[in-house]
Amino acid sequence: MLQNVLLEREIYASEEHKMMQKMIQDFINNEIIDHTEEWEEKGMVSRDIWERAGELGLLCIDMPEDYGGSGLDFSFSALFIEEMAKEGLSGPGFSLHSDIVAPYLLKYGTEAQKQKYLPLMAAGKIITSIGMTEPNCGSDLQAIKTNAVDKGDHYLVNGQKTFITNGYMSDMSIVAVKTNVGTAEEGVSLLIMESHFEGFEKGIPFKKIGMKAQDTCELFFDNVKVPKENLLGEEGLGFKIMMTELARERLSVALNAIGGAEGAIEKTMAYTSTRTAFNKPIAGFQNTQFKLAECATQLQVHQAFLDRCTLLVSDHKLTAESASMAKYSATEMHGKVVDECLQLFGGYGYIWDYPIARMYADNRVARIYAGTNEIMKVLIARGLFKELFQQMKAKKKTTKSQKNH
Repeated sequence: MLQNVLLEREIYASEEHKMMQKMIQDFINNEIIDHTEEWEEKGMVSRDIWERAGELGLLCIDMPEDYGGSGLDFSFSALFIEEMAKEGLSGPGFSLHSDIVAPYLLKYGTEAQKQKYLPLMAAGKIITSIGMTEPNCGSDLQAIKTNAVDKGDHYLVNGQKTFITNGYMSDMSIVAVKTNVGTAEEGVSLLIMESHFEGFEKGIPFKKIGMKAQDTCELFFDNVKVPKENLLGEEGLGFKIMMTELARERLSVALNAIGGAEGAIEKTMAYTSTRTAFNKPIAGFQNTQFKLAECATQLQVHQAFLDRCTLLVSDHKLTAESASMAKYSATEMHGKVVDECLQLFGGYGYIWDYPIARMYADNRVARIYAGTNEIMKVLIARGLFKELFQQMKAKKKTTKSQKNH
């Protein structure tokens, strides 16, 4: 067993964590896995599974009980992310809903906004998404074109978003828009937009290489009237808010990666222990043993780092640089581990009926979304050379000022 060589993870060692883990595993085995093929054919999961997750207290786990959450710390959310990833379950976008959208509302929402949305989110009665990426704007979020014009008691929103997780099923989306365009106050703001608003349309879910049960789509806004009370946080501070919250999002992606890597190794160990070649199990060959030893070592190293990051998130101390390191390194590791594991399945690894094939197709996008891994390196480098960049910026500003005079 893989657990024979991995250190016990203290972060999940409490009785409460073990009880939660058992409940999650029962939920996955009894209520999710058998629906995978059906959901892939439809391009989305069922609303029933969202409500069932809500009934079990698996949505908005670390939200306060006053808002319908379970009132636990982020480590319980991390556990849920990893357990889902171990089975390669990429269809239900529970983590984006609970670990990205909900914290935006909790930290920056008005009391009325929190009371309106968080209890429904925790119960799985509404599904949420977040609209940042645009067709011509991915990692460069300051370059978004979707705009909101102040019309007194409401904003008039026009634009388009793409690659939106939970997009087709979402009832509410937090959307990044440009406000006060062409003025000194121009900036990015966040609006809470409900899917029933007139002029809010959804595109057909994309046909993707992987994550086939995830309803990723485009969102279109054609003169959508958004009440002023749906502004999330202060006007013009949307970019600052997004940069602050992206650390938690990137850690969630990293947790999914280590969960996926663990699941891939476990499934490969089981397969190679029973599949024979030349009259002995494939696991009996030194190459198989060495490959899986390498994979297990990389998993162990990343588990230790991410456990530390998880504790830091719970204490609101995770830096942008550490989150970028976690996301970049864990997703690269995940891709390499799944590739090595698929190779050990031989031809069967290329057959969609085998979970390793789904894992191979699903994990590729993790190096792209939540900020590409190239952008992660940029952010890490900025931290490394922070003082130098500040000096260069000051020098540039001084030179510009001298030219103007």
